[in-house]
Amino acid sequence: MEQKVKPSPRLAPLPADHIPELGAIFEATKQRMGFVPNSMLIMQRKPRLVKAFAELGDAVRSDLKIDRMLMSLISHVASRAAGCLYCMAHTAEGAAKAKPEKLEAVWEYRTSPLFTEAERVALDFAVAAASVPNGVTDDMFAELRKYYTEEQVLDIVAVISLFGWLNRWNDTMGTPLEDEPIEYGERYLGPHGWTPGKHAPR
Repeated sequence: MEQKVKPSPRLAPLPADHIPELGAIFEATKQRMGFVPNSMLIMQRKPRLVKAFAELGDAVRSDLKIDRMLMSLISHVASRAAGCLYCMAHTAEGAAKAKPEKLEAVWEYRTSPLFTEAERVALDFAVAAASVPNGVTDDMFAELRKYYTEEQVLDIVAVISLFGWLNRWNDTMGTPLEDEPIEYGERYLGPHGWTPGKHAPR
């Protein structure tokens, strides 16, 4: 019987100590996430890209005017709308650590009593904004502004846009998933049909 050979990563993650000048960034990332994601370990072939990405991520996450749980859920539904299995697992981990019951109900957010009307509007907006072509309408934007200040709207769009970049990067690279996000993906997303797909460790 012919054995199936696992494909190699499209671009393999490099060791975290491959570029010494990135050590501080990787250490800060490890402190925040518990590990250095393979997305950044692939990215380090261009050190300036890692630095710029880290700076953008810090800017998006700093001084947030929206709840961090809402940020996690927005990131998750945006990644699902974009079809990125890697980012879905990563965002599931963040949401599950905060409120697993909301993550489990997120795809019934329009009807689940766990979600407020303001959250439903933000998640509808995230799905539309992450879709290709972009599905946001003037009416949807006006609805969002009923519940959120201009600073909060900016945060919502910034989070969706950050994950738009990550969705394209990881889906194109077929970035291998790390152990912890896979565990959360299988536990919370697997019952809804999620699999690691091309992001399974190789």
